Amino acid sequence: MVVLDSAAQLMLPLRRRAARVAPWFGPAFVAAIAYADPGNFATNFTGGATFGYQLVWVIVAANLMAMLIQSLSAKLGLVTGRDLAELCREHLPRPVSRGLWVQAELVAMATDLAEIIGGALALYLLFGVPLPVGGLITCVVAFALLGLQQRGVRRFETVIAGLLGVILLGFLYNAWRAGADPAGVAGGMVPSFAGVDSLLLATGILGATVMPHVIYLHSALTKTRSDAATTGPGQLRHALRYQRVDTLVALGLAGLVNLAMLVIAARLFFGSGIPGTDTLEGIHAGLGLTLDQYAALAFALALLASGFASSSVGTYAGQVVMQGFIGRSIPLTLRRALTMAPALLVLVLGVDPTSALVWSQVVLSFGVPFALIPLVWLTRRRDILGEHVNRPATTVVAAIVAALIVALNVFLLIRTFTVS
Repeated sequence: MVVLDSAAQLMLPLRRRAARVAPWFGPAFVAAIAYADPGNFATNFTGGATFGYQLVWVIVAANLMAMLIQSLSAKLGLVTGRDLAELCREHLPRPVSRGLWVQAELVAMATDLAEIIGGALALYLLFGVPLPVGGLITCVVAFALLGLQQRGVRRFETVIAGLLGVILLGFLYNAWRAGADPAGVAGGMVPSFAGVDSLLLATGILGATVMPHVIYLHSALTKTRSDAATTGPGQLRHALRYQRVDTLVALGLAGLVNLAMLVIAARLFFGSGIPGTDTLEGIHAGLGLTLDQYAALAFALALLASGFASSSVGTYAGQVVMQGFIGRSIPLTLRRALTMAPALLVLVLGVDPTSALVWSQVVLSFGVPFALIPLVWLTRRRDILGEHVNRPATTVVAAIVAALIVALNVFLLIRTFTVS
């Protein structure tokens, strides 16, 4: 009994600390879904299957960039109590703000294209559901998940975090089954390329990693904590510290998912001669061939969780963008119908799903600078963030990251449209 009492006393401070930190956790886990959405699956597996461990460093660099950018977005919402879209409307000329809104809506449609196709493919792989029907099911499930947000944002964040956990467990299981090559992974941390093709793939991984819609969304999610962050002296500083931890943990898990994808492909498919590992169907079949059907099942379940979660997050982001830029919103049912229409059309017409995913990433790349540049510009302004304004070094690093991502996207677009 004495031992149990002592253990309980030792656990008490941990419980109190957890209770103090828990309310600030959640927004980054919603944002992290965009970094493990179906559009990342084929790219990361292709990288590992084609170049082995050589592009491990690209995954790591992309994840570090994502952590910085999402941390700035979260800080903006928490300190100001307004999201990025609202601040753009407030501080930019009206024509510029409206232009940003239009391109953001187009990006939302491209986002839905990748996510609905991913969910539809997962349902086809798991149950043989025809792709158009699977697309409709994905939309219905995503809409149901959004219904949780209507009953409290914490419920929505918790479910999305749970789906991120399903994705993580699926790939950790497959990585464990595939086995490890620590020397190969360590060698892949050294920046290098194997010709133009590896540079192009690295550009796709780096340039398309930062999704513009979650830059807007993360600031909107953290602004819901803004009132609580100003209830007492020093509370905002504590909230900002917890927000950074939230971002590091959530984006760290998403980065682990991406790294696991590449490592699995490098271990199982590099140099194997197995055809079709540049498509999601081929990857699923390849896992069943090299490991077993349980590995293929884990992949399909992870893809399904990714499609369901990312589709609901994309629609939520679309609402945030419209409300912020023009001060209006439309019923979620109507928005869901408008944004899912291109994806369902692609599935009905029988367009190759993996090709459609690639093209959706190209469209998404157009939206990256329109979210990144305003974010860096706003977070460096003392009149907006006060004492929490970026340090000069942070602004310089963020500007370099933004310039690099924009340049990589330009390169990717040029290669896409000029090389057949």
